[in-house]
Amino acid sequence: MKITVVGCGRWGSFIAKYLADAGHDITLYGRVGSANMQEFLRERKNQWMTLPESVRLSTELAEACAESDLVLVSIGSQQLRGFFEEYRQTGCEARQFCLCMKGLEISTGKRLSVIAREVLGEHISVAVWLGPGHVQEFCAGIPNCMVIDSDDEELKCRLVDAFSGTLIRFYYGRDMIGNEIGAAAKNVIGIAAGLLDGVGLSTLKGALMSRGTREVARLIGALGGNEQSAYGLCHLGDYEATVFSPHSHNRRFGEAFAKGERFDALAEGYYTVKALNLLAAERGVEMPICHIIEDVLYNELPVEEGISRLFSRSIKKEF
Repeated sequence: MKITVVGCGRWGSFIAKYLADAGHDITLYGRVGSANMQEFLRERKNQWMTLPESVRLSTELAEACAESDLVLVSIGSQQLRGFFEEYRQTGCEARQFCLCMKGLEISTGKRLSVIAREVLGEHISVAVWLGPGHVQEFCAGIPNCMVIDSDDEELKCRLVDAFSGTLIRFYYGRDMIGNEIGAAAKNVIGIAAGLLDGVGLSTLKGALMSRGTREVARLIGALGGNEQSAYGLCHLGDYEATVFSPHSHNRRFGEAFAKGERFDALAEGYYTVKALNLLAAERGVEMPICHIIEDVLYNELPVEEGISRLFSRSIKKEF
């Protein structure tokens, strides 16, 4: 399969290597001003991996995508609409896309697959590649399980069959709404876990995982998805990699925020929490953890006070 991978950060570059090692024809695209791409152009490696010689490198989007059967996108979620606007201007004819990223558009709450069709048209096919796993662990040979989902059954099945290997076991997704919302929301829970770490309350992570999953499930159901998706790989199944891992940008961001320290890496949950609360307000869904996290991140609510507010809520049945 001839594939272009858009985005040369740690996940995009790993995908390029993983798929090239599996025998696919891979081009990795990054902007000319990207420090990551400049590093690859100089040495074909970054701190985690060396790219196979078979991976072509390109800083020209039209050239990179000109003959691709499939375009995989791994960039910041808030950049996605702009990227697709740029892609549309290239005149490239790829009609199948796989979004290897987790998030929601902050201003609208829209899922990323929805944005793709809004910009490029309803005729395209969009898949999502989601689930747990960190580049550092994959590069060390540690396997994990992930999900590919799409409303296009043929595309979904083809990608699962083509991408599965001993390092990643893929499952067929059955709920685009639930999987996209759940995957995006797990980054918010990751930030919440980091906030707990930052104020010495890591013991509350068990309660966070249980109640956080429950409120995300309510939102998924209200949006028309299957509430059970919150308990699958894309949300609850990703918690170990998000809530506890030293590699998680979202957890590390939350911990640094609580300690008043600087953290410059991308933490998607920072944007996602606003989008989730927007959707919750539109659908009348109660999401107390997400509301508190937004107040902490955006409205200067102290972490300890936010936790106190959650504990002072009226007592109710667990389910």
